[in-house]
Amino acid sequence: MSWLHISILLPFIFAMAVPYIYKKFTPRVHTGWFVFIIPLLIFAYLITFIPKISSGNTVSASVPWLPSYNINFTTHVDGLSLVFGLLISGIGALVILYSIYYMSKHREALHNFYVYLLLFMGAMLGVVFSDNIFVLYVFWELTSVSSFLLIAYWYEREKSRYGAQKSMLITIFGGLAMLAGFIMLAMISDTYSIREMVSNAAMFPSHALFIPAMSLILLGAFTKSAQFPFSIWLPDAMEAPTPISAYLHSATMVKAGIYLVARLTPIFGGSAEWFWLVSGVGIITLLYGSVNAVRQTDLKALLAYSTISQLGLIMSLLGLGSASLYYRIGDESSVYAVAIFAAIFHLVNHSTFKGCLFMVVGIIDHETGTRDIRRLGGLMHLMPISFTLTVIGSFAMAGLPPFNGFLSKEMFFTAVLNASKLTVFNGNTSMLLIPIIAWIASVFTFVYSMILVFKTFRGKNKPEKLGRVVHEAPIGMLIPPIVLGSLVIVIFFFPNVLSNYLLKPALAAVLPTLAQAGELNMKKISAWHGWNTELFMTIGVIGIGTLLYIYLKKWYRIYRIYPEELTFNNLYNLSLEKMENVSRIITNRYMTGSIRDYLVYIFLFIILLTGVTMWLFDGFSFDPSNDAPVNLFEAGLMIAMVITALTVLFSKNRLTSIVAVGGLGFLVSFFFVLFRAPDLALTQLVVETVTTVLFLLCFYHLPQLRKEISTVRFKAVNAIISIGVGMVVTIVALSANGNRFFESISSYYENSYELAGAKNIVNSILVDFRGFDTMLEILVLTIAGLGVYSLIKLRIAGRDHNEGTK
Repeated sequence: MSWLHISILLPFIFAMAVPYIYKKFTPRVHTGWFVFIIPLLIFAYLITFIPKISSGNTVSASVPWLPSYNINFTTHVDGLSLVFGLLISGIGALVILYSIYYMSKHREALHNFYVYLLLFMGAMLGVVFSDNIFVLYVFWELTSVSSFLLIAYWYEREKSRYGAQKSMLITIFGGLAMLAGFIMLAMISDTYSIREMVSNAAMFPSHALFIPAMSLILLGAFTKSAQFPFSIWLPDAMEAPTPISAYLHSATMVKAGIYLVARLTPIFGGSAEWFWLVSGVGIITLLYGSVNAVRQTDLKALLAYSTISQLGLIMSLLGLGSASLYYRIGDESSVYAVAIFAAIFHLVNHSTFKGCLFMVVGIIDHETGTRDIRRLGGLMHLMPISFTLTVIGSFAMAGLPPFNGFLSKEMFFTAVLNASKLTVFNGNTSMLLIPIIAWIASVFTFVYSMILVFKTFRGKNKPEKLGRVVHEAPIGMLIPPIVLGSLVIVIFFFPNVLSNYLLKPALAAVLPTLAQAGELNMKKISAWHGWNTELFMTIGVIGIGTLLYIYLKKWYRIYRIYPEELTFNNLYNLSLEKMENVSRIITNRYMTGSIRDYLVYIFLFIILLTGVTMWLFDGFSFDPSNDAPVNLFEAGLMIAMVITALTVLFSKNRLTSIVAVGGLGFLVSFFFVLFRAPDLALTQLVVETVTTVLFLLCFYHLPQLRKEISTVRFKAVNAIISIGVGMVVTIVALSANGNRFFESISSYYENSYELAGAKNIVNSILVDFRGFDTMLEILVLTIAGLGVYSLIKLRIAGRDHNEGTK
C-alpha cells in the first residue's frame, strides 16, 4: 500500500478515534485541534507531488481489492486530481480551524461533527484519486451519505432534516444513474480503468451504448454539482453549520460533478451531444443561479444561488472547451482549449473567494444573530476586518480587478466569444446566444455581489433588530478567511506561478491527446490585454450592473410575477407528497394486519416466480428411470401421512389438529428408519415430541376455537394457493431429481471411516466434515438461550422492584 492510499484512508481511520478523543479531552480541549492535524498532513504530503506533476509526469499505485472481478484500488495522481486534492485538504484544514472557534465545545456534539467531516474528506479524496470507476463510485456515494449527515447535523431542526433528505434523494438518484453509465462504459471499453478508457477513446463514439452511457453519467454529475434543474437541493442544504457550507457547498462536494466531467472529457469530448449537454446545461444554470441570487434576503441563500451560478459557469466552460477535441490538431484546438483552462482556473478562484465569503457570512451570523439582509446594515465600522474580506470576496466574484475572479472571468468572456464563431455541431446562429446569456448572467452576478457588500455593511445600523452588541469576531475565526482572501489577491498578481505548476498540468490531464501533440500552448495570464471585446463586456457589466443595483427597489417587484406554484422546488415537494400518498395507499392495501393475507402474498409470489421461471426456461424435467421402487411399507406410510395431513386441514378441534401434526412428524421418522438413518429418526422423534408438548401448553391458554364464517371465495383462494404451492414444490423436487449435472457427494461421505475414523456417517458429517457449521449452530443456540435467560431475569427483577416500592 502506497503513501497515497494511506492519505486517502487516514481520515477514515482517524474518524474512529474521534469519539474517544472527544470523551477524553472535552471540554478542556476542543476536539478540532486534534482533527486539524489530518488535513494539514495530507496537504503537506500532496505538495510534494507538485515538482513531479508540473514536469509532465504522473504517479500511480494499486492495491488488490476484488481481484477476481478485476476491481483494484488503483490511485492515480496527475494535474487534475492534484488540484482537487490540494483544494480538499487545504480548504479542509482552514475549515476545521474555523470550526474550532465557530462550534461551541460545550453545546455541540463535536464528535459527530468531526467524524462526519472526516468521512466526507476521505470520500472526496477517494473520488479524485481513484482510477477504477467502481472504486470511484463507492467513494462518490460515500460523499452523498456523509454530506447527508453533515447537512442534518442539527437534526432537531425540521429544515435541516428536510434539506438533508432533499440532497440525499437527488444526489443518490443521480449516483445510481451514474453507476448504470459506468457499467455501460465498462462494457464498451472492456476495462474499469479510466486511464485505459482514455487511451482507447477513439473507438467509443461508434458504439451503441455511447450516448446512453454519456447521458447517465452526466445525470450523476449534474445532480452532484447542482446543475439546473437539480440545483434545488443546494439552497436547502444551507441549513448545515456554516463550516460545512464553506467546505461542501463552495469548495469540494459540489465540485465533484465538475471533476467527473473534466475527467471524462477525453472520452466523450469532441461529440456534439457532449458539447450541447454540458455547455447548454451549464449556461442555463449560470443564468438561473445569478437571477435568483438577487432576490434572496438570507445571506447564505444568496451565496447558495451564487454558487449554483458559478458552478454553471465552470460547467459551461468545460462543455465549450470540449470542442477542441473535435479539431484534434491545429490552431482551432488551442483556441477552444482556452475554455478548459479557464474552467480549471475559475474552479480554483471560486474555491478561494467563495470559501472566504461563506466564512464571513458565518461570522456575521455568529456575531449578530441573523443572516437576514433586511435586519443588517451599518456593520462596516463595527466589523472592519469582515467588511474588508467581504469586499475582496464579492468583488472577485463580480469579476473586478485587482482580484483573481477578474482574470478567470475575462477568460470566460474569451471562451464564449470563441464559441459564438464555432461552425460545427450544427450551432449556426444559436451560438450567438452563448455570449449574450453569459453577459446577462454576469450583470446579475455584479448586482448580487454589490448587495452582499453594501446591504450588509453600508447604510444605517439597526441594533434594535439584532438584540445583541455587535463586535468583530475573534482572531482565530478570522484567520481562515484572511488566508483565503489573501490568496484572492496574490493569485491576481502572480497568476502564472499557479498556472505553470498546477493549471497547465491539469489542462494536460483533461486534454491528454492535445498535450502529447504539443497543441496546448497557453499564453501567460495577464490582467491587461488592451481595449478588446472582453474589456468592453466587463465595462458594460459594471455600468448596467451599477444602474440595476441603484434602482433595485424599482424593478425588484418583477420577481413576484412568476408564480411560486411553477417552481421546480414546489414541483419537487408536490411529487414527494404524491409519491408518499400513493405509497400509503398501496401499503394500506397489503398491510391488513391479517397473517392469512401475508401468507397469501408470500405463497402467491413463490408460485409465480418459481413456476413461471421454470416454464419460461424449460426447467421441467422428470426422469424416474433411476428412482428406487416404492415398497408396500413406504406406500402405506405415504397414505397414512396424507390422511394425517387432511385431518389437520379439516379438524375443528385444536387438540385434534395438534395431535395430527405430531403424528405427521412421527410418520416422517418412520421413513428415516426405513432409509437406515436411526440418528435422524431419533432426532425427529425428540423434536416432534417437544414441539407437540409446547403446542399443547400454548393452546391451553388460548380461548376456545370459534367457528368462523368463511365465504366460498375465501375458501377457493385458500384451495388454489395451497394446491399451487404443493404442485410447485413437487415439480421442483422432481425436476431437481431429474436434472443431475454433477455426481452426488454421498459417495464421498461413504468413506467416512477411512477419512474420519467414524462408523456413523451422520455423526461424521456433523462432527468432522461440517464441524464448524455445527459449532456455529451451537453458538447461536447458546446466544439465544442467554437472551431468553436475560429477559426472564430482567422481568423477575422488575417485578421484585415494583413489589418493593409498594
